[in-house]
Amino acid sequence: MPKPASRLLGPALLALALTPLLATAVVPPRFPAGAVWHQNIADAPLHPQSRAMLETLAGLGGWGNSNRMQIDFSLHVHHTAPADAPRYEVIPHRGSGEYWRPDCEALPTTMPVPADAAFEGQSGLTCNSANSDCHLLVRQGSKLYELYSGNLSGGVLDARCLTVWDLSVVYPPEGRGEHCTSADAAGFPVAPLLVNADEVAARAGDANGDLGHAIRFILPNARMATDPALGGVGGRLYVRPASHAGGPSGPRGSVPYGVRMRLRPDFDMAGYNPAARVILRTMQRYGLVLADGGNIALTFESDRHTTAKWSTLGITSQIFWNGTGGAAPVKVTDFQIIDTGPRIGETWNCVRSVALPSIEIFLNGFDPA
Repeated sequence: MPKPASRLLGPALLALALTPLLATAVVPPRFPAGAVWHQNIADAPLHPQSRAMLETLAGLGGWGNSNRMQIDFSLHVHHTAPADAPRYEVIPHRGSGEYWRPDCEALPTTMPVPADAAFEGQSGLTCNSANSDCHLLVRQGSKLYELYSGNLSGGVLDARCLTVWDLSVVYPPEGRGEHCTSADAAGFPVAPLLVNADEVAARAGDANGDLGHAIRFILPNARMATDPALGGVGGRLYVRPASHAGGPSGPRGSVPYGVRMRLRPDFDMAGYNPAARVILRTMQRYGLVLADGGNIALTFESDRHTTAKWSTLGITSQIFWNGTGGAAPVKVTDFQIIDTGPRIGETWNCVRSVALPSIEIFLNGFDPA
């Protein structure tokens, strides 16, 4: 079977091959350069317990799914909802009656849903939210709408949470609010932390290219740290940049919700194709942030709405764990943990951040309230 073009071409030829595609490449939703997600952490100080935490995690089984750094491509992002896109009312989850307040947007509210948008893992606008995460991610102008555990039925969206992010704003350290969740358990935005095929293609011809932003990852809850001494509900805890912890149930010595890890600078990239190296360099310079509980470590944006396709780039769900082409699999012990501050006990008592009167206020770290 012929190999994908990205494995046969050198960086320069790969760039030429992708040039026609990139003419219509989408622009992924990203925050301003000053946002924490765009902080280069290649030289950031390590946490004093970095090695011990990672060894504890490895002892618990490492990554989920039998310790495989696998990629899930099921999350769709609609990048440019038109101003006249239909808007649907959001109501509490029909199956459970849950809607997380005050963490999520106050009801009644609406969100834009273009006709070609789709729920996570689906081809359209219905989703079995009783058994799946059912994210719906839509950008309209500078606003990013992220719905969790949703379904569209009878012209109404039912969900457990809708969060709206302002992509023009650098949020404060507590994000949308201390102890506040979002469409991701850690309180993070989802779409800006996904890896997008067009942005990888745009940098695959650069021998030193990276994506310039942190990457979302997940672990089984039983492998994330708890500590009853911190006073959190059930010992739950998190660290920055998280503002919330979901359901961690692991030992104190493991990694916490929100942990930011970088791939070691000496990781051997031999055997990886140019596109994969872009992603690995991003892990070295901007790192991974622990966003949610689950079994598949990495979540990349699907190529439903992108010009570049993962198959053309030679990026498969198994590329980082099965040693494809003689490459070394990526293990949890190949990482280092940076020090992002003390552990915070999770009270589940969300205190939303004040309205953002200006970007400059939070860039300076000053909250007038």
